[in-house]
Amino acid sequence: MIPCINKKIFGIECLGCGMQRATALLFSGQFEAAFKIYPAIYTIFLLLAVILFNFFVKFKFDYHLKIGLILLNALVMIISYFIKMSHFM
Repeated sequence: MIPCINKKIFGIECLGCGMQRATALLFSGQFEAAFKIYPAIYTIFLLLAVILFNFFVKFKFDYHLKIGLILLNALVMIISYFIKMSHFM
């Protein structure tokens, strides 16, 4: 796994810490463990699936859907980050 530069330099995890481990767990079938490590893993894969689908099939309101999913993903990442950081303090 690629180490987090932010954690190495500042000693604090970044918003993306845990994404690699969660992806590995997800592909190995450990869905609950992946969610516990990085809750935004499912919203990221949903966003990627919509973008990939939209690459081949154009549909109405695709831009609004992608923006909504990006905002949802950012919200999940930020909330889960603050929850994780509050447990370490």
